[in-house]
Amino acid sequence: MGKQRKPSLPGGGPGMMAQLQHLQEEMERAQRELEEETVTVTSGGGAITIMMTGGQQCRSVRISPEALQQADPDLLGDMLTAAFNQTVEASKELMQRKLGPLMP
Repeated sequence: MGKQRKPSLPGGGPGMMAQLQHLQEEMERAQRELEEETVTVTSGGGAITIMMTGGQQCRSVRISPEALQQADPDLLGDMLTAAFNQTVEASKELMQRKLGPLMP
């Protein structure tokens, strides 16, 4: 009888497992960094400032006293909505810069 060979996965092996482990560690590191890094967006000519993490957690919202005195509720709501949307987009861009190179 001939020698029996163990079946192997195509492209697999110890080297592949080490690469996957390394990639997982890099992804976890990048995600932790995203939770600490922030983006800040100012809208309405400085009336609204929002700070958000790369993990899309809102850290702060500031409304200038002038905006509170001058704006009607609908206008203030529109400015807040625009500022939040811009901040979410900036946060997504930060996430893409951090995680994009790790994606296949």
